[in-house]
Amino acid sequence: MSSPQLEYAFTIVAEVGPPLPIEARAGEQLDIIPITGGTVTGRITAMVEPGGADWCRLRSDGAYEVEARYWIRTDDGAVIDIVNVGRIAPEIAGSDADELFITTPQFRTIAPQYQWLTQRAFVGQAVSTDAHTTIAVYEVVG
Repeated sequence: MSSPQLEYAFTIVAEVGPPLPIEARAGEQLDIIPITGGTVTGRITAMVEPGGADWCRLRSDGAYEVEARYWIRTDDGAVIDIVNVGRIAPEIAGSDADELFITTPQFRTIAPQYQWLTQRAFVGQAVSTDAHTTIAVYEVVG
């Protein structure tokens, strides 16, 4: 059996609002980060619809757990629901690497032309700023 490969599928740029702290205890904090819009480019062209959110927990070990739920509307009018769960590993001491932010997006839609999203596995590599989160989404192939 050969190792799986990754094939670029599309990029999601989700615009976000300021975090809303909802829980803090024992060195951990949970924020809700509103998703206010954005774009999708690549094998899919779409707009990120406002109204979703990202639940982001800072753990006491410096890692983050994230769970975002939002939806997009494609240029041809299809609605696609996205649940994107991920982890952000803290920077490794002595390394030049940035923090590692990996996600596992899952998709739901009734649109026949996008059923391939519901039938395949994907991983995302993300970068966040105060204004947006950018996720390069890759299909697992091979």
